Amino acid sequence: MTLATTSIIHHAFGALEPETLETLRAVAVRQSYPADTTLCCQGKIEHTFYVVVNGNVIVSQRLDDGQERVLNVVGPMGYFGEMGLIDDAPRMANCITLTPTTVLEVTEENFDRFMIESPALAYAVLRKILATTRHIDQQAISELQQKNEALQKAYADLQRAQARLVEKERLERELELAADVQRSLLREQLPQFPDYAFAAYLQPARQVGGDFYDVVEIDQEHVGILIADVADKGFHAALFMAVASTLFWQEGKHSLSPAAVATAVHQGMLEATTHDTFLTAFYGVLHRPSGRLIYTRAAQDRPLWYRPGRGVEALVGDGRFLGMIDGLKLEEYAIQLQPGDRLVLFSDGVPDATNLAEEQYGTSRLARVVEAGGELTAVPLINHIAQDVNQWRQNAPAFDDLTLLVMEVRVY
Repeated sequence: MTLATTSIIHHAFGALEPETLETLRAVAVRQSYPADTTLCCQGKIEHTFYVVVNGNVIVSQRLDDGQERVLNVVGPMGYFGEMGLIDDAPRMANCITLTPTTVLEVTEENFDRFMIESPALAYAVLRKILATTRHIDQQAISELQQKNEALQKAYADLQRAQARLVEKERLERELELAADVQRSLLREQLPQFPDYAFAAYLQPARQVGGDFYDVVEIDQEHVGILIADVADKGFHAALFMAVASTLFWQEGKHSLSPAAVATAVHQGMLEATTHDTFLTAFYGVLHRPSGRLIYTRAAQDRPLWYRPGRGVEALVGDGRFLGMIDGLKLEEYAIQLQPGDRLVLFSDGVPDATNLAEEQYGTSRLARVVEAGGELTAVPLINHIAQDVNQWRQNAPAFDDLTLLVMEVRVY
C-alpha cells in the first residue's frame, strides 16, 4: 500500500483494565486470525467491537487521492471498532491484522449493555475516541500544511514558467520581426544579363541569420556584387545587416572603387553603432563589356574561380573586417573573366558545415564540387553545391548560416 505518512504510532492510550477485560471475556467470542486479515472494512456498516488479546492490528484510512494514511497500531489489551457501534455509521478506517492475532469479538447488544453497566469501559472508550479524533485532526492539519507548502511552491513555479513563456513569446516575436527585415533585404530575383547570370542560396542556421548577399546594376556597364556576414545573430544582426546593406548601395552609387565603398561602409558602421559587432564582406564591381572584376576582400572567405580547362582556384586578397577598428586600409584586386567562367562566393557556414562524425566539409571538398559542376549554369550549379553540403551534413545540426552566390559568365 502507498502510505500518506510513515509515522506509525502504537496505541498506548485506551487499553482496557484487566478487570474490564475479564468481564468481557464472559460474553465475547474468542477468535484467531492469520496476518493480513481485514476485521473492519472502511465504508461498510459493521456491528462488532474487538479487543486484542495478542498480536497487532493496523488501523489505516484510504484517502481520496488513493494514498493510505496509518492512524494507529493496536496491540494486546487494546481495542477498536467502537465508533461503528456508537453512531451506527460506516467504518471510518480499515483494521487489518499485521501478525497472527487473537481477539475477543463483542456483539453490538453486549457492547451497549456493557457501556451502561461498566463506567470503566465507557470512560476508556470516551478517552480513546477523543484521543483518536485529536490524532486524526493533527495529521490532517499536518497534511494540509504540507499541501499548502506544495501549492505555494507550485504557484511560484507556475509564475516562473509564465515569465519564461512571456519572454519566449517576446523573443519569438522579435525573431519574426528580424526575419521580416532580413527577407525584405534579400532579393527574391537577382538581376540577369545576356552575358552574365546570377543565382543565390541562403539557409539560415536559426530563424534569423547574419549572412546577406546582393547583386545591383550600378549603371549600364557596371554591376555591384556583394556577400557579407554579420558576426551576430537575432534581431540585432538583422538591424546591423540592414544598416550595412544600405550603406553599401548608397556608397556604391558614388564610387566604382570597391575599396573606397567598403571603407566608407566601415566608417559609417563605426558612426552608426556602439555595439561590438563587425562585418566580413566581399564586394566587387564587374565591368560587363570587358569582363574585368575589381574587388576588395574584408576577411570574407575567398571566392572560388572556375575556368574551363584550368580548374578551380581561390581569389587572392587580404583585408580586415568592417565596423570595429579605426584606420582600416583595404586593397583592391582584379581578375579578367572569360565566357564559361564561374565565380562561387560563399559564407564560412559552407566549409565549416559539420557532419555527424564532426568532420568539417572544408574548402577543398567545396572546390572539387565546384569543379565537377563547373559546366552547369548558375541555378543548377548552386543547387548542385547546396545539395552536396546538405548530404554531407545529413542530420547534424547547423551552427552557422549557409550562403552561396554564383556568377556565370555566359557563352554567347
